[in-house]
Amino acid sequence: MTIPGARGATLVDCSTGLAVAAVGGSGVLDRHEDAAGTTDVVRVVLASPALSASPAGDDVQEIIVSGEFGYHLLVCVGRAFGAQLFLHVVLDRDSGNLALARLRVREIVDLLAGGRDDV
Repeated sequence: MTIPGARGATLVDCSTGLAVAAVGGSGVLDRHEDAAGTTDVVRVVLASPALSASPAGDDVQEIIVSGEFGYHLLVCVGRAFGAQLFLHVVLDRDSGNLALARLRVREIVDLLAGGRDDV
């Protein structure tokens, strides 16, 4: 939650649609609804050959949904911990910086995927 403008984050298991962990989001999003809804989005994007640049369809790293008041950044963690995980970060449009958030979230995801616990 040290990312400027971050209002909440949820780590989600893509196979079950369940929240593995959540932080922030008080009054902004329910972690269970967040996990279920964003899982549908991630599954559709990952299953769509039109949104992939490789024949295997496994090159999607992040999805950005832009809204009037903020951004939803969905970043694939990969198969860390034996499951396909992704991180959903809600970013306020006025106080956040999307480019900076993308860089910081990528660092966090790399730490998670690498199995390190110094996030």
